[in-house]
Amino acid sequence: MTSTAVVLLGIIAVSTLVMAAIQIGIVVYAARLGRKLDAMSRQVEHDIRPLVTKATSVAENAARATSLAVTQVERADRLFADLTGRVEETAAMLQGTLLAPAREGRALLAGLGATISAFRELRQAGRGRSVGRDEDDPLFIG
Repeated sequence: MTSTAVVLLGIIAVSTLVMAAIQIGIVVYAARLGRKLDAMSRQVEHDIRPLVTKATSVAENAARATSLAVTQVERADRLFADLTGRVEETAAMLQGTLLAPAREGRALLAGLGATISAFRELRQAGRGRSVGRDEDDPLFIG
């Protein structure tokens, strides 16, 4: 073997050794990085767990509040429906109780007014005859 071949073989050996060292360094760095990522994920999970629990609690409270609000709205709807029914019932009762007698009273007053008018006309007609009017009908031709 010539000295050039030995030098080249030495360079190849040294290059292979450097590449192996770099690869070992990369593997060690990747292992450390993996452990750090694992520790960080555990820490994040540990920190987020209470937030998730609180968010779940808030969502449950919101669902409960929504349910209570729906119940209250349904109660108010029933209350207004009952109130409307009662108002209509009261109005119908008032119409039957007050308006019918008022109509009858108005009819009675109209009848009384007609009776008084009739008596006045009779009285005036009676006065007109006694004054000396001719008993014959003025429209009678004969």
